[in-house]
Amino acid sequence: MPYMSQWTKRESRDQGEKMGTEWSQEGDDTVREIIITEEDTKPEERESEAKQEEGHPHEHQSILGETGAPPIHDQISAGVFLNNRTMKHWVEKNSKKNCFMIYARGLSITWAENSSYWQWVTQKDLPSDEAPVEMAELLDVCWLEAHGRFDLSKLSPGTTYEVAFVISMGSSGDGWRLPVNFRLTLPDGTKQEHKENLGEKPRGDWIEIKAGEVSTSEHKEGEMEVSMFEYGGIWKSGLVLKGVLIKPKN
Repeated sequence: MPYMSQWTKRESRDQGEKMGTEWSQEGDDTVREIIITEEDTKPEERESEAKQEEGHPHEHQSILGETGAPPIHDQISAGVFLNNRTMKHWVEKNSKKNCFMIYARGLSITWAENSSYWQWVTQKDLPSDEAPVEMAELLDVCWLEAHGRFDLSKLSPGTTYEVAFVISMGSSGDGWRLPVNFRLTLPDGTKQEHKENLGEKPRGDWIEIKAGEVSTSEHKEGEMEVSMFEYGGIWKSGLVLKGVLIKPKN
């Protein structure tokens, strides 16, 4: 396998979409952005100008507020898919805090488009979901590498969040003798990193492997980067990567 000295960030399949916001279409040429705050459980609304991308006419994302749809609060508590179903946003009912899942298709995974090493599988995240999302199943690699980025301004203020990879280890998985590195890099360059022996994890169930924590009291803006990697040269198989979960710490 060729040596990979660096990873290349996957470009969004739809440059017109924005991460971490929910949109509802109005009758005029504007879009309403739904903002959830800690002080008020009701969303406040503000108008934002619809942007024109690459010379095309205005395009609206009609996710919330459709005729006959459940109330907005019910929808965002259950979860709203964003960015061509590569991300989900929801709000915890009790804490009113924003939560996010970045699915595998929204991450940068080395060799993910080579069918000899990985394959993409579709599966519903929750039984109540209307449509499935794409998850990455590891067939055989010796160079394991997955990265994701997230804008901290999308998170609720004054909150400590846990950031974790959500994976499942298959019963036939092999090659996990070396521990895997999990790392969270904050906007100021601070790194949190540790190793996990995935060969010792339960098989067949979804498990969360924590990469680190971030406090929005200290880091109100900027991007964090979350990473999972192992370069030891041993061929590995049998892992399914659902994505990266960002949720308030209990």
